[in-house]
Amino acid sequence: MTHAIVPPYLLARLAADEPGRFPVAAEAARRALLDRPTRPRPTMLPRRSPARSGLRRVVSDAEHGTDLPGRPVRAEGEPPSGDVAAAEAYDGLGATYRLLADAFGRDSLDDAGMPLAASVHYGRGYDNAYWDGEQMVFGDGDGEVFGRFTASVSVIGHELAHGLVQHTAGLVYEGEPGALNESLADVVGVLVEQHAAGQRADEATWLVGAGLFTDAVQGVALRSMAAPGTAYDDDVLGRDPQPAHMRDFVRTRDDHGGVHLNSGIPNKAFHLAATALGGFAWQTAGPIWFAALTDPALPSTATFARFAGATVRAARAVGDREREAVEAAWAGVGVEPEEVGP
Repeated sequence: MTHAIVPPYLLARLAADEPGRFPVAAEAARRALLDRPTRPRPTMLPRRSPARSGLRRVVSDAEHGTDLPGRPVRAEGEPPSGDVAAAEAYDGLGATYRLLADAFGRDSLDDAGMPLAASVHYGRGYDNAYWDGEQMVFGDGDGEVFGRFTASVSVIGHELAHGLVQHTAGLVYEGEPGALNESLADVVGVLVEQHAAGQRADEATWLVGAGLFTDAVQGVALRSMAAPGTAYDDDVLGRDPQPAHMRDFVRTRDDHGGVHLNSGIPNKAFHLAATALGGFAWQTAGPIWFAALTDPALPSTATFARFAGATVRAARAVGDREREAVEAAWAGVGVEPEEVGP
């Protein structure tokens, strides 16, 4: 399944702007909503040998087409090609790998040295970036509303994190487990950004996709983990609809049951836990959330309450201060942790 960073409800608002402020972006949004990526087999990705692990990146140029992966332009250790998007993708893949290794002791997404691959310049004015189950894909944006999607390291970390979830809990992409999937991707995305910048929890912006919007948009990012529902408020795009508490949980059949909407609730819980614990979030709350994600008892259909219980159990193994911070964080968003097992 394809997991994209820009939710369908936002693209739909933009696509309906006809005629309006953003005619080029409206047409680009319509194309993005209809897009059906193709992937010829076999791909260029090298298979892992038991003797090899560590960071291995491959960046390709789709050359504004939709066949993936495209023409290889940079492999691990090679110098920059002169393409800004390719360089940003290469650096973002590396930043994500280093976060996973430093914070969680993990060797790539599958913990077995899986190569990290990305294709840039996908489509024409393509308004999205996504993980397709094997690699990252980046559009260049329409230039009116969205700039190039490689410009945000939190977006790169977010999309790669869908691969991490795929190789761990395998959370179903529907309803609450789907919203957890999206939230965990946001958690990794902001941690990648914070880790790369050396930011403490109280210094970070907690924004996902900062810098994607052009100056013509009234908004700072796609999502805010610190204050879900406040990332943008624009005449065309509307107001950020994410809830921050279970009392505002959105029940809908759209967007796979609101996965990009209701992810704001566990997002806020992580922010509350991380800021309560202080220091570097990838050293405090991050490992607790990762331990919950990799808990063998966590089902692929986990609800917020079930995942919250897994974080409480993981925090308890660290110490009372951590347990209290995590319990308070979930209480702050109206989720009662459901604990399973001893």
